[in-house]
Amino acid sequence: MKRARLIYNPSSGREIVRRRLPDILELLESAGYETSCYATKGEDDATEEAERAVKRGFDVIIAAGGDGTIYEVVNGMAGKPARPALGIIPCGTSNDFARALGIPKSITRSCKIIAAGKRKRVDVGRINDRYFINIAGGGSLTNLTYEVPSKLKTLLGQLAYYVKGLEKLPSLHPIRVKLETRDRVLLDEEIMIFLITNSHSVGGFDRLAPNADLSDGKLDLIVVKKVGLGDFIRLATQAVRGEHVKDPNLLYFQTDYIKATSPAGETVQLNLDGELGGVLPCVCEALPGHLELFVP
Repeated sequence: MKRARLIYNPSSGREIVRRRLPDILELLESAGYETSCYATKGEDDATEEAERAVKRGFDVIIAAGGDGTIYEVVNGMAGKPARPALGIIPCGTSNDFARALGIPKSITRSCKIIAAGKRKRVDVGRINDRYFINIAGGGSLTNLTYEVPSKLKTLLGQLAYYVKGLEKLPSLHPIRVKLETRDRVLLDEEIMIFLITNSHSVGGFDRLAPNADLSDGKLDLIVVKKVGLGDFIRLATQAVRGEHVKDPNLLYFQTDYIKATSPAGETVQLNLDGELGGVLPCVCEALPGHLELFVP
């Protein structure tokens, strides 16, 4: 019998995993997995437990929670010589990566996907000494995910991000950034925001990076150039419909390597899968097929 380690955020999804734990364990056991579980207690806890699970030789690691839980688990697995297969039970406020894979926000159905055993190798992004599986970015609005209080997320779900976003819109300001690939400078100017995506699903937008593929060995760069508030809102509206990529105020580019720097004295924070990921400068690379995931 194969061994699985379930790492779950007990507060995700209004504590749904904690309540459904017997059902989850029964589904996994019936599929042939001897399953033990671990409830996270604080920041980086899931990363540390994932590292322990890798060292202990588990065949499968299952992350149950939102994008933040998946991010921490990935950082405990990525870069290791031997990496177990990763299963996902999406039950957080934001489940962008699970949505990109087609994994439903249903405890029973997501467990059945793991039980069915179909797997796919997906790329991972490495940025300095951290890893991300869905999105990295910099700019005013990228701070949203870790500025929204956990209690508000529990009460309002995804709406909490929109509420916070509307609150921040009037204070949006450009940042000076230089973005380079291995062989050329893409831009060196003031911009509103830059995003480096691995999938097409980011921040609730299902077509933000329409050409993104989790297994193509590349990352998709999206840059909103310096614009006024009206144009920024217009671009966001276009992004909902997937009509933004040809706008002259936006740069959309695919590459496996991006270097980002900011002028001396200007601090630009990085957001990695919804979590604080340090500040510029950074070097970002795609790691092709780095993790094996259970998929529908």
